[in-house]
Amino acid sequence: MSTAISTLHAALERGAALRPRVGGFPYLAESLRRAGVSRCRMAVPSNAMLYLTDAGNVVVQGEPLLTGTADVAPFDREALIAALRADQAGETTFPEFVQGCWHAGVVWYDVDLPGRSCVYYGADGDSYTEDYPAVEI
Repeated sequence: MSTAISTLHAALERGAALRPRVGGFPYLAESLRRAGVSRCRMAVPSNAMLYLTDAGNVVVQGEPLLTGTADVAPFDREALIAALRADQAGETTFPEFVQGCWHAGVVWYDVDLPGRSCVYYGADGDSYTEDYPAVEI
C-alpha cells in the first residue's frame, strides 16, 4: 500500500470517528485537509472519488449508481440544496446523499479543502457553490 493510500485511509477513519451525526462533513474535511488532501473530486454517476494529496493522488471507486446508458436529469438547485440540508441534518447516509445529488442533476462535484467550499456541477455547466465552516479537531 502506498503512503498516499495509507495516509488517506487514516484521515478518513479519523474523520469518521470525530464526525458528529449532525453537521459532520466539516470534521471529515478538516481531517483530510490536515492529512495533506487539497481536493476531493466526485464523479457522481460512477461514484468515484479522486483525492488530490501531498503524498500522491488516490482514487476510490464506489459502487456505480448505474450501468449502461441513462438520461441525465436537468440541474435542479432546489433539489440539490434539499439533499445537502438532509445530509447536514444527519438524515441521510453518504450513498443516499450521492443519489440525491444525481437526482438533482449533479454529474460531479469538487471540494476545495483549503478554501472550505464545494462546487456541484450539472452536465450543461450549471453549478452551485456552498461554503462550509472551519472546525477544530
